[in-house]
Amino acid sequence: MNKQNYMIQPTDAELEILKVLWKNGSASVRSVHEILSTEKEVGYTTTLKFMQIMHEKGFLDRDTSQRSHIYFPLVKEKDIKGSLLKNFMKNTYEGSASKLIMQALGNNKMSANELDEIKALINKIENI
Repeated sequence: MNKQNYMIQPTDAELEILKVLWKNGSASVRSVHEILSTEKEVGYTTTLKFMQIMHEKGFLDRDTSQRSHIYFPLVKEKDIKGSLLKNFMKNTYEGSASKLIMQALGNNKMSANELDEIKALINKIENI
């Protein structure tokens, strides 16, 4: 999938399916449905339809050589998350990463380990 197609953002339901496939690599509709069903009530045909639509959009491909089609993601987790974050930051924080980070840090209690990770990232950025 080329970079132009990343302008198409997955819906929340599509993102849930992508998360399952990113974690598992590939899976049948039934497997994805069973995993999603542990979180919320969802119909098998709904999962199937979403995965078919995602295939049409270019988010997924499928192996049709067996009776149960096996789906796998064509988009990388890093790319989709980056695109979603960029759009969220643009639409919510006027494109300002610092406003987003300040809001996130101000609204959450951080563990010492999380603070150390943030400090290490800042040091790395400053030394680049």
